[in-house]
Amino acid sequence: MAVRGVRGAIVVASNSPEEIIGGTAKLLTAMIEQNCINVEDMAAIIFSVTPDLNSAFPATAARQMGLTMVPLFGTCEADVEGAPGRCIRVLLLINTDKKLCDIKHVYLGEARDLRPDLTQE
Repeated sequence: MAVRGVRGAIVVASNSPEEIIGGTAKLLTAMIEQNCINVEDMAAIIFSVTPDLNSAFPATAARQMGLTMVPLFGTCEADVEGAPGRCIRVLLLINTDKKLCDIKHVYLGEARDLRPDLTQE
């Protein structure tokens, strides 16, 4: 069994706790559903936000979803000129027998522009 990474991102409408937590929950739900992930297979989740999102921790959404035993880590993205603002990125590490090509990465809304090569329609 290997540890694989499932990537995802979403751009939220504003720097509010409701947007950050709600957007993160929407993204995590899509990542979990599209990859048929069981909680017991989750090794860790890493969250990052752009510097303009500072009103809530994205990890709060995971805790509210019941992921209380999964190790979570949050960080701030580098403030790179031209990068999209109000962006939440997620790296969900899972233990799985799936091959790399079978992992479905999830980029929602405006975040699709980050990885058009991985965006699923």
